[in-house]
Amino acid sequence: MSKRVLTTESGAPVADNQNSASAGVGGPLLLQDQHLLEKLARFNRERIPERVVHARGSGAYGHFEVTDDVTGFTHADFLSAIGKRTEVFLRFSTVADSLGGADAVRDPRGFAVKFYTEEGNYDLVGNNTPVFFIKDPIKFPDFIHSQKRDPFTGKQEPDNVWDFWAHAPEATHQVTWLMGDRGIPASYRHMNGYGSHTYQWTNAEGEAFFVKYHFKTNQGIRSLSAEQGAELAGKDPNSHQTDLLQAIERGVHPSWTLYVQIMPAAEAADYRFNPFDLTKVWPHKDYPLQRVGRLVLDRNPDNVFAEVEQAAFSPNNFVPGIGPSPDKMLQGRLFAYADAHRYRLGVNHTLLAVNAPKATTAQNYGRDGFMAANAQGRGAKNYEPNSYDGPVETGRPLSAPLAVSGHTGNHEAPLHTKDDDFFQAGELYRLMSEDEKSRLVANIAGGLSQVSRDDVIEKNLAHFHAADPDYGKRVEEAVRALRED
Repeated sequence: MSKRVLTTESGAPVADNQNSASAGVGGPLLLQDQHLLEKLARFNRERIPERVVHARGSGAYGHFEVTDDVTGFTHADFLSAIGKRTEVFLRFSTVADSLGGADAVRDPRGFAVKFYTEEGNYDLVGNNTPVFFIKDPIKFPDFIHSQKRDPFTGKQEPDNVWDFWAHAPEATHQVTWLMGDRGIPASYRHMNGYGSHTYQWTNAEGEAFFVKYHFKTNQGIRSLSAEQGAELAGKDPNSHQTDLLQAIERGVHPSWTLYVQIMPAAEAADYRFNPFDLTKVWPHKDYPLQRVGRLVLDRNPDNVFAEVEQAAFSPNNFVPGIGPSPDKMLQGRLFAYADAHRYRLGVNHTLLAVNAPKATTAQNYGRDGFMAANAQGRGAKNYEPNSYDGPVETGRPLSAPLAVSGHTGNHEAPLHTKDDDFFQAGELYRLMSEDEKSRLVANIAGGLSQVSRDDVIEKNLAHFHAADPDYGKRVEEAVRALRED
């Protein structure tokens, strides 16, 4: 059987793929060697810019199946009937490290789900923690700069990490999560996922509800100690990727049960916590978990670069029945995520297979740009409205409008009755067992004791004291002991 012919990217046959064209035997190479230049130029461009955050990731395909009736709260079609299935792609990731980092590190984990619904793609972008370090997106670049590699030393610096947290008391709750037992998941399969932000659901009658998403792992929570994480990161930096890949390949399909907390929109204004503050949770006794469905991963990507690295999630990809809330961090991410993908992948990144709708067809008037692949037939118009049967607007908003009032300006979020930066961190600490508290304190002290400035240490200790007197006392004593060694 004859072999297929190797060609250039323009389809021309390649005569010699072993030797570059040169000016005589042993002479300098020729600029006219199109095949050589094309290979080298493509090789130089094989890697796109990695994500500034969530660079190191893994992903898989699967489905989401509705198990409970939630039509009283949302008219989203993919949630409209028990038993209805929707294809999904889920990307897991670490946050702070680069693409070459290890999986088993102490870091929040990204948990991003793309639902390929019949009404368009719905992207739910969250983490494995229900809260985050900051509540306003204007602080996000500074926060990430403090956690990433220092421009001078080229490595993460405790001085930077803890100095930012010293000036961000709202981070105390998330720091308590991060430094606790769940700070290093044993695998992506053995951790929960959360929408983290507050979103809006709207039912068929136009009633609005605010919701929080909770994906509870059906494999059970499993985590690593600091010592176990360090050992595993050294033995297999790709431990989480390996685990996910091999589990799915051998037919062990990980799954999560989706629950939501639902708050009638009218209750938001007087709730004891600001329901749109990403550093706060809604206690389950106030708004119990309500089951929605089951998410299952059952197929690995064929090409990690094409499908995991080029997967683009944007929280502004809503579908009818689901929309945003006044959550400031969510509002900032509505712009920032899509803009990041336009930078990394180009304006036509939504045409890539992993990002394109699967259960419907995108129809709009976007044209041209790098890698344009949506060429229209002769005579197709690129403006709207038009008289030539082009796609038209529906006049039906995806979600209920949000009420606004007051004057424009740089405002702090409104305070609710329990809105301090430390109460929920203290509540989380008091829920822990004695062993969990000891490990939490050791993890915090291990990093804080490396800070060079006493005033930065004192500011952070004040946060833990404010959360719980015992919490602060134990961290202070542990830091002092390590600094005296």
